[in-house]
Amino acid sequence: MTLGGLLGEAIEANRRGRLSTFITGPDSPAIAIFDPVAVAVNDGGDWYGEHAGKWLYAAARAAVGWGDAALLGRVRAVADHLVALQDADGYLGNYPPHRRFTVKQPPKPFSWNGEPAFRTWDIWTHAYLILGLLEVARATGEARYMASARAIGDLVWRTLTQSEVRITDLGNHFGLSATVLLDPACELYFATGEQRYLDLALLVLDQAEADPRSAFLTAALAGADPSEIATGKAYQLLWNLVGLAKLHRATGEDRFLAAVYFLWERVRGDHLTLGGGPWGGVAHRSREVFNAAGSFSPYGYVETCSTMAWIQLNRELLAILGEAKFAQAIERSAYNDLLGAQASDGEDWCYYSFPNGKRVHTTYWRCCKSSGAVALEELPGIAYGVTANGEVAINLLGASTATLEVPGIGTVRITQTTGYPFGNSIDFTVEADGAPVPLLIRVPDWAESATLSGNDEALTPDSFVRVETAGTVALTLPMKPRLHRAMARNVQESLTPDGSAVAQEVLRQEYVALTSGALVYATRLIDGFKAEETVRLDADAVAADSEGALLLTPRDRAPIKFEPYYRAGGRHDGAWRLTWLRLAPEDVT
Repeated sequence: MTLGGLLGEAIEANRRGRLSTFITGPDSPAIAIFDPVAVAVNDGGDWYGEHAGKWLYAAARAAVGWGDAALLGRVRAVADHLVALQDADGYLGNYPPHRRFTVKQPPKPFSWNGEPAFRTWDIWTHAYLILGLLEVARATGEARYMASARAIGDLVWRTLTQSEVRITDLGNHFGLSATVLLDPACELYFATGEQRYLDLALLVLDQAEADPRSAFLTAALAGADPSEIATGKAYQLLWNLVGLAKLHRATGEDRFLAAVYFLWERVRGDHLTLGGGPWGGVAHRSREVFNAAGSFSPYGYVETCSTMAWIQLNRELLAILGEAKFAQAIERSAYNDLLGAQASDGEDWCYYSFPNGKRVHTTYWRCCKSSGAVALEELPGIAYGVTANGEVAINLLGASTATLEVPGIGTVRITQTTGYPFGNSIDFTVEADGAPVPLLIRVPDWAESATLSGNDEALTPDSFVRVETAGTVALTLPMKPRLHRAMARNVQESLTPDGSAVAQEVLRQEYVALTSGALVYATRLIDGFKAEETVRLDADAVAADSEGALLLTPRDRAPIKFEPYYRAGGRHDGAWRLTWLRLAPEDVT
């Protein structure tokens, strides 16, 4: 599977940048923290150990996908070094003995983020190590990496069944930073077929449900908004939902899928930016937790880690349900908030991205640099799929080539030739020894009046259209600029002396933003220096120019040029981009 175009450029930059420079071998800082001398004095309790597993996961995929023998050699060297450091009981973290997840820690009084007595990301680190080691095992076919991952799972099982330790004792956000072990436990079960790893996943869920503060399954089935579950931490909650979706795949339990799907709908409806990333930071205690449903501010935050987890959640739902809307959610976030967080060198990333705000590249140890790298490496595996009926699903649009094994047909090669997301046409060419191949081509949710060659039926946006071909078919997607509106409101509620409720609106501001096709557009600082602007608009205020930019022409001022959000203002540290402009009060509806 090879992606070209914008996504392919980002993936290649990721391989040449982050994946080739951050960790180069066992002596790299992110791996050196696992050495015994460093472990003995690590009382800080931070998340830094996660980078090892994330890098193994992403780098192994990149090495296989690109046929990069040198990168795969570095992956082996790092994995071998870590396996050699693993204790006989299976422990492979970077915490000293008295701070490990195997040891019962004293309780801590209530804190807003549900942190245990001593700050700990030990289970979190091991969760990523399992995922990374399993990916190295797939890439190399060598059993020792699988054995190492299994030893971690076995140690967690013994700890949770043979001691007083419970999974919710082992992570902040009322345990959500530890219950993420659901995901790797399921992956161990899928990789080995051994019941004990499925039992481990079910045990983790049962212990999460035993604490009302972390009972995300119960909360979801009861209709809770994501912002109301535990602390509302977006990254952790979404990763737990990834695990719950996999647990549904493993068990067939309908309630697991029902809970995931309900929260997915709430996130999509109330908790995404225009660019498709989960956001927080609006009148809330933390920039990384979901905003209250219905909140809006152009200055909200998108954490790149949350974008990664959102892409992975949609990957799971796409695999289970096969509906176009999950691929649409992935594409929207990939082309906008994910690429918008990556620098052109493939090494630098934004920890937080803002619809309106300055681009700030984060520091060496921050989690989002590794999460962005992982998210990009998810995309090739999502782009195409083969259904149980032997149809080839084309999930992501953009220049690409895929070679697939299709039941009843054999080897099929499919090529997308296009300038998408800028060009408005895509040619899908099939090579399969002359046999017609059934294709499911995704029609984006914004693509009204789309047409497919050889198909006389009207195409439904946000769905798949089925066509059989042994040659080439062309999809045409009219990309008309679109104006979006969003409302920032503040309503104060109170009770009168007679007990009746009253509500008074004290703030009402409306904003406008632009999209064209799959891309969100943004402008630089207005007139070179203003971070805000209020505009008055006529019906024909938006148009595309000859260079592919969008021009917004307000009344009473010069036109404002908008570029795709991911590159607006330049992909360098300190660049400003403004997605939303305030609408003049007389135009507010």
